[in-house]
Amino acid sequence: MPNVITGSSEKAPADSRFAIVVSRYNESITGKLLDGAVATLTAAGVADQDIDVAWVPGAWEIPLIAERLADSGKFRAVLCLGAVIRGETTHDQYINHQVSHSLGQIALEHGLPVLFGVLTCNSLEQAIHRSGGRVGNKGVECAQAALEMVGLLEQLP
Repeated sequence: MPNVITGSSEKAPADSRFAIVVSRYNESITGKLLDGAVATLTAAGVADQDIDVAWVPGAWEIPLIAERLADSGKFRAVLCLGAVIRGETTHDQYINHQVSHSLGQIALEHGLPVLFGVLTCNSLEQAIHRSGGRVGNKGVECAQAALEMVGLLEQLP
């Protein structure tokens, strides 16, 4: 039988410090994502003082701050939260593509979980449903993934 290695989203490894970068744009949505992420981390045993939150103007600005936080070496994971809602132009597509690509690159360059909790919705209604509505809360999911990845990385050589 193979040796299966997993992390846990239930309990944070000891001495875990997390950073959260959250977009102020669409704050009625992103604030709920942040609340869900913080509640999930604290329920897993992360102390409030071990969670740093950096607010940025919009989703476009998330990667720069995420990179700076990852580069600091102070954090076990960086959670990135935002909400980009489609408008009348293709502007949202350019933002979504660049932000997702940049966050993936930051994770690979630093060997650190950088979680993509940026909603990419067609409507405000979809964003509401994904920030604590009937579809759940992407902030919660992002924090669960961060906890699991930190635990998994801790077990790997």
